[in-house]
Amino acid sequence: MASTDIQDETQTAVPEAASRDAVGASPALVGPESDISPTVSVVMPTMNEEEGIRECIERVKRAVQASGYQTEVIISDDSDDRTPDIARELGAIVVEPDEPGYGYAYRYAFDHCRGDYIVIGDADTTYDFEQFPKLLDPVANGDADMVMGSRLEGDIKPGAMPALHQYVGNPLLTKFLNAFYDAGVSDAHSGFRVFRADMLDELDLKTTGMEFASEMIMDAGAKDLTIEEIPITYHERVGDATLESFRDGWRHVRFMLLNAPGYLFTVPGVVMGLLGLVVMFAAVGGASIAGATLGIHSSIVGSLLTLVGYQVATMGSFATVASNPIQQPDDLLTQLFVEHLTLERMATLGFVLFAAGAGYGVWLLAQWAATGFTQLPMVTGDVLGFTAIVLGLQTIFTAFLLSAVGERGC
Repeated sequence: MASTDIQDETQTAVPEAASRDAVGASPALVGPESDISPTVSVVMPTMNEEEGIRECIERVKRAVQASGYQTEVIISDDSDDRTPDIARELGAIVVEPDEPGYGYAYRYAFDHCRGDYIVIGDADTTYDFEQFPKLLDPVANGDADMVMGSRLEGDIKPGAMPALHQYVGNPLLTKFLNAFYDAGVSDAHSGFRVFRADMLDELDLKTTGMEFASEMIMDAGAKDLTIEEIPITYHERVGDATLESFRDGWRHVRFMLLNAPGYLFTVPGVVMGLLGLVVMFAAVGGASIAGATLGIHSSIVGSLLTLVGYQVATMGSFATVASNPIQQPDDLLTQLFVEHLTLERMATLGFVLFAAGAGYGVWLLAQWAATGFTQLPMVTGDVLGFTAIVLGLQTIFTAFLLSAVGERGC
């Protein structure tokens, strides 16, 4: 599990291995042709940020002046204004991704980074890059794999974040991510982050859009990497916002759910299935609740819940086998399906269920025949028998489908 420690504002000491120059060194950035190997690579994705790019790079330079970190700034640009020209004038390295997307811009830039540590953040002046050494120190000291700047634990300036994002969107998305991926962070979608460059070799980052911010934390949490947080000040942005609240928020939720099939499929399926079995057997046994006896309608509801729950739960196994999600389910049911139930075992189990249901159906038919087809047995028993038949058939065909999906995945 990734651990989260909220640091105070005091900057910790950095060992000699961090390759600092003496405080007061020149704030010039390390250029692409320089013989100096940068210790830090600051990456900013840009799309028409000419109003804010200068201030962001100047903040980096002030941080370099104060800290002595040998630093390069890489601008991953997809602009049609003067953003790249301004960045080059200030000593930054500009790369142009060959595909669109926020996440892809970062991934493309990472391939050009030369530093031992990478700092990322938006170039709209919302993040104070002058503070990046404060986030970098725990990583350079080996106390964390990644440090995030927490806006929600820090100071959000008036007008910097819409109330919907501050009090609803970001807290809810963070709770989702912590619940599903055990990340333990307070502000999962803060874009101001520092991490070891070689951490990218441990992560499997694939997304190209805004969900990249979630993917990085999800994958780090799933791989038990250490994540710390430091409160930061979040400033009002310069220029026009490109974030679309509901569309981008849904993309994050969708991505989190699809990569946690245990929570999306298995847990709801098991809950529905167990509830259905309880209701169905209670109806067959003639149980009463608050003086009302459960009858045929209750048994039908129980049967439907059982069948739907079983179907939904097995979808978790399909998703695990077919998609290799970030958060691999570790629940007993998925492990049973994926690791222990072979095609032959599942097919045998399905046949036993089918035979039990069919046998019970034959017995009910015999009882009906014995009365000269004049008195039907209890209908709740019919529901129980036919539920077993359907579950048996589902299990048999599920066995063959899981086997086919598994072999194709291999």
